[in-house]
Amino acid sequence: MGMTMTQKILAAHAGLASVQAGQLIEADLDLVLGNDITSPVAIHEMEKMQTEGVFDKDKIALVLDHFVPNKDIKSAQHCKCVREFACKHEITNYFDVGEMGIEHALLPEKGLTVAGDVIIGADSHTCTYGAIGAFSTGVGSTDMAAGMATGKAWFKVPSAIRFDLTGTPAKWISGKDIILHIIGMIGVDGALYQSMEFTGDGIRHLSMDDRFTIANMAIEGGGKNGIFPVDAVCEAYLKEHSTRPYRIYEADADAVYEKTYTIDLSALKPTVAFPHLPENTKTIEEAGNLPIDQVVIGSCTNGRLEDLKIAAEILNGRKVAKGLRAIVIPATQQIYLDAMEAGYIRTFIEAGAIVSTPTCGPCLGGYMGILAEHERCVSTTNRNFVGRMGHTSSEIYLASPAVAAASAVTGRLSGPDEVMA
Repeated sequence: MGMTMTQKILAAHAGLASVQAGQLIEADLDLVLGNDITSPVAIHEMEKMQTEGVFDKDKIALVLDHFVPNKDIKSAQHCKCVREFACKHEITNYFDVGEMGIEHALLPEKGLTVAGDVIIGADSHTCTYGAIGAFSTGVGSTDMAAGMATGKAWFKVPSAIRFDLTGTPAKWISGKDIILHIIGMIGVDGALYQSMEFTGDGIRHLSMDDRFTIANMAIEGGGKNGIFPVDAVCEAYLKEHSTRPYRIYEADADAVYEKTYTIDLSALKPTVAFPHLPENTKTIEEAGNLPIDQVVIGSCTNGRLEDLKIAAEILNGRKVAKGLRAIVIPATQQIYLDAMEAGYIRTFIEAGAIVSTPTCGPCLGGYMGILAEHERCVSTTNRNFVGRMGHTSSEIYLASPAVAAASAVTGRLSGPDEVMA
């Protein structure tokens, strides 16, 4: 029986010739990731284990990104805990204020994740690294602690769903529209504990930023992970960002998939997930005339340079609607610098938006954009559950940077064609 990409990576890291769906394995880890919220719990669990140290100081990444710069005393204490642990164990890849970025944008940028890796992170959107042909998945803080101590983790080998992408997407159609369309089609549990494996000739039209966005939101469809094949576009990215050797795995011709979906990218429209689930999708044409109070452009889903470029193109020479708050958050310091050099930061400020240091902030209702009672926000983030960004009566509409920027100009949920016509 043939294996999928994910199954081949897991088999290699478990030292096995083959694996099959449902099999329990123990696999070697290439990277263990934690942030300022989840790492303190893992650190305290490690202390209970009474281990002498970490398995490999070069294969652990600690990124302070959720409440950084610290928003209150509690977040400061959490960061202090992580900072002291990183110092004690001489963690190579420790990123604090001034160096930090949103973790899932930062690690590929720094070349810490490459094709063929097995990566766990105490953050549900760790599945982002499937964009570069790695197996990556979110785990709990206890599993993170075990991973830091031993360099190993237990997995149940997932079955897989294949998404065959065909055609060429129209202008303004991005990875966010594609993954929202998919989640709207299969539901938030449609790929529960399965690998979402993307194939098809349409992939060649997707940038790496598009692929990162799609893989990032695999968890919102219930997926254990999302993964893309390693093509020339991906290899060029890997060679630009990393000196680590990588390994390309390809699915067998007779690999078993639970389901196969074919998606014609040329037929997709700008798509928005209405409250209060990512599966509650409508095209912008179906959205109606909804007034909004806030726009957020950023996060581990859509804070990359291409996202800022798209938003800047729409906001250039235009103004944010009176009474609306527009918040732009570059995902890393390097993206911030690149956006500054490209003139995007000036464009945002002149349009009437604010630009923040890299942080997860508003995405999880942390800070830098909390919603009040009955307020509506169009956001490029990844979740829109009840109370996710503030008051339980507030509403979040998940969208692409193009839709978010257009909505910032009109003051209501709008598509880019309306503004750019």
